[in-house]
Amino acid sequence: RLVSKDGRCNIEFGNVEQSRFVFLIDIWTTILDLKWRYKMTIFISAFLGSWFLFGLLWYAVAYVHKDLPEFNPSTNHTPCVENINGLTSAFLFSLETQVTIGYGFRCVTEQCATAIFLLIFQSILGVIINSFMCGAILAKISRSKNRAKTITFSKNAVISKRGGKLCLLIRVANLRKSLLIGSHIYGKLLKTTITPEGETIILDQVNIEFVVDAGNENLFFISPLTIYHVIDKSSPFFHMAAETILQQDFELVVFLDGTVEATSATCQVRTSYIPEEVLWGYRFAPIVSKTKEGKYRVDFQNFSK
Repeated sequence: RLVSKDGRCNIEFGNVEQSRFVFLIDIWTTILDLKWRYKMTIFISAFLGSWFLFGLLWYAVAYVHKDLPEFNPSTNHTPCVENINGLTSAFLFSLETQVTIGYGFRCVTEQCATAIFLLIFQSILGVIINSFMCGAILAKISRSKNRAKTITFSKNAVISKRGGKLCLLIRVANLRKSLLIGSHIYGKLLKTTITPEGETIILDQVNIEFVVDAGNENLFFISPLTIYHVIDKSSPFFHMAAETILQQDFELVVFLDGTVEATSATCQVRTSYIPEEVLWGYRFAPIVSKTKEGKYRVDFQNFSK
């Protein structure tokens, strides 16, 4: 299948002529799309690398100004940075400067303009690195695709009569009490077709309209909904039958778009069904009931039954 049950796309790009440099131009999206292990590796490397690089620069400043103990500075000698005695202490001063710890043991004096400039430059660069990395992690955590994990579709689709019409039905549920605002449900039927000119089109897409009793726009998505597609003469399922549907070669991809109520971010959930997952002549078991206390109870044990 092209789309897995949990919405991931099974596709591979080959012989891409575009340079990978274009991914570096859009570095923000590239960082957000990385897996957590790669993101944390970049996060740690960025901080350690900048601390070590500036540690070398602070060591170079102390070396050029002859502040190190091996130069035997005089007692009235004023160093550029107090108490830098080697590469290790230079690294510690770099770390303290960039993360603004400020222990008070090592500090820049007014002896060297180079040290003052380096202090300003590292402080500004440190703020940029902090902002970018913390922003990337926050954006990764709050991505709307994580909200999509709490929207679930039924394992199977069913074909049965509804309102006197033959329909394809799918059940969808919101596992959170917070709503998806402006939700819209639609589908795509993917199949291989041959045009009158003899051209074979793989993954040809046909629109599938889904509706619920209240329409497919602005759904009140607080409880599980059963969406359905009417199988009429305009439907690609019209020429299928219970005896032949398993011999068909198609994939039905269902999409649900909406806006997350808590963050106002757009969200898309998708799943797919192949012929073996479309059951002819079945209905979904009821899952909503009313308790004695007057509350509506949703029994998810029967969600896909």
